[in-house]
Amino acid sequence: MEGGKRQRVLFSKEEISKRVKELGDEISLEYKGKNLVIISLLRGSFIFAADLVREISIPVEIDFITISSYENDETSSGIVEIIHDLRMSIEGKDVLIVDDICDSGYTLKKVIEYLSGKNPNSISVCVMLDKPSRRKIQLKPKFIGYSIPDVFIVGYGLNYGTHYRNIPYIFTFD
Repeated sequence: MEGGKRQRVLFSKEEISKRVKELGDEISLEYKGKNLVIISLLRGSFIFAADLVREISIPVEIDFITISSYENDETSSGIVEIIHDLRMSIEGKDVLIVDDICDSGYTLKKVIEYLSGKNPNSISVCVMLDKPSRRKIQLKPKFIGYSIPDVFIVGYGLNYGTHYRNIPYIFTFD
């Protein structure tokens, strides 16, 4: 309980596990025979990315970018800062950006623009959650775990302040 609010589970641990397996299968099929690099956007996507790469059956390279756009707020500030960059070259490789959620789209747009400057063969996006009603720019992830309405969600890597990332399911407060 957070300040007397009740939790309402949107996606259980079991539902998430099943959907992540399906996404892993889709990605494996799409990128078979290609040089795939998974780029996880830290910190929100680390749990999803770890689960997802274990469900991908083709060889992949994995790297991370740390970005900041939410700070401790419930909505994106619209200002995206890259705090830690990649450690590898992505030139000529197929890049799949993995993030926890696509909300306004500002963060992913900034990351796509930034990574495009590193000359990859292609860039696509995979998100666990998509909130199309909040989109401020034209952007549609190629792989989506779940599309959700405009509710504030927590758990499975998504935080509220500095807490709840470790919860194995996704919930909202009623």
